[in-house]
Amino acid sequence: MKEKKIKILFMRIFIVSVFVVLFSFTLYARENFNEDDSTYLVMFYNVENLFDYTDDSLTADEDFTPAGDLHWTAKRYYKKLDNVYKVITNIGGWNPPDIIGLCEIENRKVLQDLIYETPLSKFELGIIHEDSPDRRGIDVALLYNKRTIIPVQIKSLRLKHPGFLTRDILYVKLLMGNDSCHIFVNHWPSRSSGQLETEAGRFAAAKLLRYHTDSLFNHNPSVRILIMGDFNDDPGDESLSSVLNAKMTIVKPFTERLYNMTVIPTSGMIRGTLKYQGKWNSFDQIIVSGNMIQEEGLTVSEEGYTILHNIFLLQKDETYTGFKPFRTYNGYRYIGGYSDHLPVFIRMNTK
Repeated sequence: MKEKKIKILFMRIFIVSVFVVLFSFTLYARENFNEDDSTYLVMFYNVENLFDYTDDSLTADEDFTPAGDLHWTAKRYYKKLDNVYKVITNIGGWNPPDIIGLCEIENRKVLQDLIYETPLSKFELGIIHEDSPDRRGIDVALLYNKRTIIPVQIKSLRLKHPGFLTRDILYVKLLMGNDSCHIFVNHWPSRSSGQLETEAGRFAAAKLLRYHTDSLFNHNPSVRILIMGDFNDDPGDESLSSVLNAKMTIVKPFTERLYNMTVIPTSGMIRGTLKYQGKWNSFDQIIVSGNMIQEEGLTVSEEGYTILHNIFLLQKDETYTGFKPFRTYNGYRYIGGYSDHLPVFIRMNTK
């Protein structure tokens, strides 16, 4: 009789323990559960010269030091970090985007300061970054939500072109739910010496990117590819439309082709992502493979490509008409804005 009572007591203790474990797991799951695991938010942002304020003897970053021509101080640096944080959270709402492509960042330190020294620290963001041979020392990078994204493969694609050193293309293979996605983050050679004079560099970048996307298609025609970046060319320019062969018309998408999701506004005050001498350009673009426009698996959502042009990112264009991006410097005069580019984003769904 006594042994029976002991067995019953142990059974009750076991049952209570099981309920405690299950209850604790339920609470944990509720706190850590993504409200909509089937939706992913992806953004790209040229942050315009996110330099730290110390001199790197190996790069031409002297202007971005306290003694440099731009008088880049710790106060201005942390103000810049705060501005970038505000843009990221403005796109994501309560949470930052799942994937954040960035360009014009100096090094890994500025990325660490961004995600640990701003309110982004309360989120679980990971960093993917490789140093490029760019003369000024600026790179591209990828931040990702550790709760929703798993990196599988990382590689820097070195652009070798006679006469200049420029940014690598960052390649990352990610797991997003049950699907894998191949991401390419770009910052192609600029037009600083003129569009025609510099287009050979962008052709070289397009050929390098095309080589790697073709390799992926040859291995798996149904591969999912997402390309983002500041291409320093518009979607209809030859480097993108012909050399990379990213189609702008989407009617019946083919699996083994690239499609430029970038929508150039034809009305309103904002007609692109940056403005130069009164003319808008759409250099900041998102390009995807054909099966990401179809109706199964990981696909681009119906609202497609969007330019974030909230009023706090803009200032009145006194020289020309309308508005222009509210940048950090106007020449050598510090004005404390965000960037000379507007950020872009896209949503992807798992169907």
